[in-house]
Amino acid sequence: MNFLKKYAWGILLCLVIAVPAWLLGKRFEVVGGPVFAILIGMVIALFWKEQGGAKPGITYTSKKILQLAVVLLGFGMNLASVLQVGGQSLPIILSTIATSLIVAYVLYRAMKMDAHISTLIGVGSSICGGSAIAATAPVIAADDEEIAQAISVIFLFNVLAALIFPTLGSALGLSNEGFGLFAGTAVNDTSSVTAAAAAWDGMHPGANTLDTAAIVKMTRTLAIIPITLVLALRRAGKSDRSGGAQVNLKKIFPWFVLFFLLASVVTTVVPIPAAVVAFLKDASKFFIVMAMAAIGLNTDLIKLVKTGGKPIFMGFCCWVAIAGVSLGVQHLLGIW
Repeated sequence: MNFLKKYAWGILLCLVIAVPAWLLGKRFEVVGGPVFAILIGMVIALFWKEQGGAKPGITYTSKKILQLAVVLLGFGMNLASVLQVGGQSLPIILSTIATSLIVAYVLYRAMKMDAHISTLIGVGSSICGGSAIAATAPVIAADDEEIAQAISVIFLFNVLAALIFPTLGSALGLSNEGFGLFAGTAVNDTSSVTAAAAAWDGMHPGANTLDTAAIVKMTRTLAIIPITLVLALRRAGKSDRSGGAQVNLKKIFPWFVLFFLLASVVTTVVPIPAAVVAFLKDASKFFIVMAMAAIGLNTDLIKLVKTGGKPIFMGFCCWVAIAGVSLGVQHLLGIW
């Protein structure tokens, strides 16, 4: 009862925003439910400054329910399929992840950008967009405005990729397999990967690149595990070296990421009915939409627009670099 009294109003508000955002995301997959949710939340926050009793529930949704969404995401990760089909894409995946993180770090130092936003954009660009940002944010203690900034940047280039990459792939003469690898490694969010692959299949009847792109994308998602663990260790070590109050590694350790891995293992070794797996995957996506609604409610839209120049430039550089490296490594491997 105490839990309900403290959190119910805020959680309910996020749920009310999430439902239409989810439906809009289904209708406009290239945008996706999380983006609609964060936009609706930010618009509401413009006119509703004092959130009063809803504040604790909103914060709970943006933190705990976001972590729950990451855990449930693991039930959509069949490791056997990832190893079988995604293994050949591993050199491309590692190259694009390394490229994005290096570009983000160089620009962070050169432009004196906020460290949290730079990390989230680098990780979101290289791994899997909103899901990677959701997993990374609690580990580095990013606030909701930083998360919103990174999500907005990733969204912009997701949409551009979904619209441009199918035509670009045709102009470059990519094979069906090559475009599946390109979409799976160079497009960030699952909805945009799906949109790009579906557009390619529409241009090339019988291509069926959607499955290849989805599995490559799933393989990228597994990089959440080492990235978050390294960031947790780095945060603890940095606090210790700086002479300030040492961060307790046990408190910041991303336990929810280990539960994500456990969920992946369960899906791989236990014959869970396909309908149950589909339900858990949808639940994960819906909880991410709820969490983005909460983040939008905690975000100052005007401030976000005013400070968006540098993050957008960083996102653009990461986006171009990842696309170039993905195509370049494919060419070297003889896939293209």
